[in-house]
Amino acid sequence: MIQKITLSILSLFLILSYVQAQQISKEEMLFLTQEWKGERFEDGRPKVPDGILERMKHVTHEEAWAVMRNAGYKYQYADGWQVINPDSVLVGRAVTATFMPGRPDIHNAIDERGKKEGKRGQNTWPVDILIKDDVYVADQFGIHLNGPTIGDNVGNAIFAKTGKGIVYDGALRDIVGLKEIGSFTSFFTSYHPSHHNQQGDMNTMLIGINKPTKIRQVTVMAGDVVLGRDGGVSFIPPHLAERVVVTSEIVRLRDMFGHEKIKAGIYTAGQIDTRWSDEIEKDFSKWLNDHIDELPVPKEQIQEILKNRTW
Repeated sequence: MIQKITLSILSLFLILSYVQAQQISKEEMLFLTQEWKGERFEDGRPKVPDGILERMKHVTHEEAWAVMRNAGYKYQYADGWQVINPDSVLVGRAVTATFMPGRPDIHNAIDERGKKEGKRGQNTWPVDILIKDDVYVADQFGIHLNGPTIGDNVGNAIFAKTGKGIVYDGALRDIVGLKEIGSFTSFFTSYHPSHHNQQGDMNTMLIGINKPTKIRQVTVMAGDVVLGRDGGVSFIPPHLAERVVVTSEIVRLRDMFGHEKIKAGIYTAGQIDTRWSDEIEKDFSKWLNDHIDELPVPKEQIQEILKNRTW
């Protein structure tokens, strides 16, 4: 009997400890994102500069994937989504939420703590902390029936705070209303008209905010740069974001130069589609200088590229 009581007390202690640690601490955020050396938000979340986010809108998944793969990040891309506004590009800083299948004892403990803090509805807690240019990234464990925690009301709240959309591994509801939100470019797993709190049953529970979370095969951390386009989503660690952007811009410029020279008959496809000779590299540098005010890359970035070249 004493052993059973001891085990029960230990189980309760573990549950309460887990609940208390529901939202990541600043210290843990700093520890897990220590490779980021730039500016941070008050809670410690990495703040990739606005300028990098703006330039990221032109990056392709191929370019991002190559940079991350070369840096040892093998699993940062997820596809197979349904998309709201499929012709638009979603770029922003990740705020993560992790849900699990509902279990009454843990759900009620989390809920009771939230009520003492004046909170209602666990599905809105991550939304409360969103700010401009955030992307709400939620692991809803792919639940379909009785799973949706986002409908048009929560969707409007997210868009009002961020001006962005969501990446949501689960089912949405009120899909017609969500599609009416302008520029709400969003990636989700499925649609279902039910609700996560269907007929009083707590089908899901929120167990983590801004902790590492899993989206399909990707581990996502708060502060990652979200790049959603062409049906897929890349999650770029903040310390790699500038490298991804700069690499993309160089690739874009080299492609423009190569295509122009092939069409003009100056170089063959074979010459351009392999390692360039010194002569072509010098020609490329001259072309950058000659067209610096006409190219679809900021002039300052082209000057930086030229500064780092040896010809």
